[in-house]
Amino acid sequence: MTPKISLILISAIVGAGITFVATHPDAVVVRSGAKAASSDVHRQLNLFGDVFERVRAYYVEKPDDSKLIESAVNGMLAGLDPHSSYIDRKSLRELQVETHGEYGGLGIEITAKMV
Repeated sequence: MTPKISLILISAIVGAGITFVATHPDAVVVRSGAKAASSDVHRQLNLFGDVFERVRAYYVEKPDDSKLIESAVNGMLAGLDPHSSYIDRKSLRELQVETHGEYGGLGIEITAKMV
């Protein structure tokens, strides 16, 4: 297999494993105690680091490291609920400028009705 296909296959398997663990926490055997939980977190972070390094090494084009990290954080927060997301500093400042001030008026909502 070529390195590109191997990376895609490994990424798919790792992604499926992480998705399974995230969506079926009761199916994962967890050792008792804080030390075991900490060890599990470190193992999962090591997995993330391994996938990150493989993407950097074998992806078709050299990816931007900061975009990879930001996308990972966005994915983590989006997995919590549909309303959680990451906003970088620039986007936060733009949002603050757009939402600063007082608003008044009628709370009218217009929708299209399909007949």
